[in-house]
Amino acid sequence: MAETQAEAGWQQVGSAAGSEGFIPAGPSPASPPQSASPPQPAPTTPYPPSQALPSAGTTSQAIESSVPQPVPPGQPGVVLEPGATAMAGRPPTGAIHHVELWVPNLDRAIVSWGWLLTSLGYRMFQDWPGGRSWQSGHAYIVVEQSPARTASRHDRCRPGLNHLAFHINGRDLVDELTAEALLHGWRLMFPDEHPFAGGPQHYAAYLENYDGFEAELVAD
Repeated sequence: MAETQAEAGWQQVGSAAGSEGFIPAGPSPASPPQSASPPQPAPTTPYPPSQALPSAGTTSQAIESSVPQPVPPGQPGVVLEPGATAMAGRPPTGAIHHVELWVPNLDRAIVSWGWLLTSLGYRMFQDWPGGRSWQSGHAYIVVEQSPARTASRHDRCRPGLNHLAFHINGRDLVDELTAEALLHGWRLMFPDEHPFAGGPQHYAAYLENYDGFEAELVAD
């Protein structure tokens, strides 16, 4: 399984795989006693990849919306980009929380999906030994090289995910992203019908990466 390393300056959330929890930082033995209320106990389970630990200065709404959930023993630690915490306010019921794609090769997924999502304005959100995610608004997209997967390639024609489609601001940007995509592990589908493979009023690029995942870029 491919492993990635956090970039310098990211906040570490969780702990190494197989850990029992957190050891909170506190005053040294030489520190003077505090007159304030006694310290709260440390959490006993690490944050799973689907949770973000609120940083200093996070609003109470953001903290309330990022309550950690228990995870099975052995959950790998998660590294978050600075400021990648839960957003203030709550999304409406029914809004997409996240999409998780199981990939056969994490490094290839980072090359193709990582480039595409950051080009579309997503921010690096989580990074752990088996996966990575990128966030936009309240939603985020995960690519994970899970040992529990049962196939080595995605088949979009089988039941399940066929493709992900993204709004693109204008035809010129669709064309620009399509040209760059070919340098980042994507190929153009239906080239003889591009950019109207979806119909005369539907200006879009249909892209497929090495592992069989499809992304559609739709001009608004």
